[in-house]
Amino acid sequence: MGVLDRLSFWKRTTAPTATRRFDGAAGGRRGGGMGTFGRINPEIAAAGPSLASRAEYLTQNNPWISQAVANWVGALIGPGIMPNARHPNADARKALNLYFQSWWDDADIEGRTDFAGLQATVARSMVVKGESVSLLIATEEGPRLRVLDPALIDSSRTDHNLTFSGIELDENGKRLAYWILPEKPADIFASFAPSQRVDADSVLHVFKPVGAGQVRGASWLSPIILPASDFDQYCDALLMSAKVAAMHAGFIVNQNGTPGDELYSDSEPKLEPGALTRLGLGEDVKFNSPQQLQSADAFLKHGLRQLAAGLSLPEFLLSGDLSQANYSSLRAGLLPFRQRVEQIQYGVLVPQFLAPVWRAVILHGVLSGELDAPDFGSNPDAYLKADWLMPRPLQVDPLKDTQATVAEIEAGLTSRRKAVAERGWVLEDLDAEISADGFSRTGTKPPDNSENKTESNDEH
Repeated sequence: MGVLDRLSFWKRTTAPTATRRFDGAAGGRRGGGMGTFGRINPEIAAAGPSLASRAEYLTQNNPWISQAVANWVGALIGPGIMPNARHPNADARKALNLYFQSWWDDADIEGRTDFAGLQATVARSMVVKGESVSLLIATEEGPRLRVLDPALIDSSRTDHNLTFSGIELDENGKRLAYWILPEKPADIFASFAPSQRVDADSVLHVFKPVGAGQVRGASWLSPIILPASDFDQYCDALLMSAKVAAMHAGFIVNQNGTPGDELYSDSEPKLEPGALTRLGLGEDVKFNSPQQLQSADAFLKHGLRQLAAGLSLPEFLLSGDLSQANYSSLRAGLLPFRQRVEQIQYGVLVPQFLAPVWRAVILHGVLSGELDAPDFGSNPDAYLKADWLMPRPLQVDPLKDTQATVAEIEAGLTSRRKAVAERGWVLEDLDAEISADGFSRTGTKPPDNSENKTESNDEH
């Protein structure tokens, strides 16, 4: 066999080479129409304003989305996230906590709410618009907060250096300043006014990043904006179909095909509940039974599950439907949700909003002399750092959860301080309240020996 013959034989007997590729990146019938997602910052810069506007529209007009946003805010903030100073001295901790609590009620420079209310406003803006912007304003009475609309960050401020979408950065990506547009309460229409440069130390920009190096936030509702809009239209169509079905109970059809008697027909068609529409003589009745209403319930439940998944919520926190729920299913649905909540509380709200506020308030107290801090110069972190006590999530069965906590403490798997902190309380404050009520730590009153003492004194 010659060389050419051997090559020809090898080609005929060798299996074709398999193509190595990711199917998700392939084209053709299945992948040809798929969209792509570029770098995070240009994508958000282009789509962010539209996403925020549509998300706000859905929140204001869609009852399910409105409830979902409210439940997210409630889970993140509750009645308010409380701090507990880290100072090793108990008296110093108490003084720091009391000073911050005295500032709590005056936190809002507009005087409309307290620090807990500002936390809720910040969380809602982060969920709906993807980000929240607050100004930390220095006053003679101490720092004050003013929450702004994130749209006031001048997105047009973008250059080829280190300013992108209204935020000035250094070479490492650290924020140096924000370009913020002025706003007046009476401004109805957008008007031209140059943005002002505000130092980054005075701006609290809160958002949950979804990509490395992200500069601006994107609405949490972005995965469900289009599905929610379609779901709204479907619900409207079902409602209209049901209304029309209720108007027309049936139709009287002419079986003979002969012209109908005008005496038996109305000059103008009318829609009335349960009406039978006469169409001519020699009639037959055909009842109206729209097919789309028969399968509506299953489709509506499927649509609500899709929206809940896109919002990272258990389905019942979106729909409010607990008809099929029990203790096990509720707990199974809440556990992963609570993990997401804690991740955002400790990974976003604390470093981006709560901790800077604590530092500003305590630093003002130290520098103004309102707080006694003799070792501040040698150990500033003891004053400027705090643990944040998150609101305890409401329990499906409080008794079982309490018994489990007691068992963990008795088994040495957790400490009493940690268990109390998980409920959003400070251990020293709790013990002081229990002592003031005359109870021991076990929840029982100490024995009253007043009679025995009297008898003993009489004997003496």
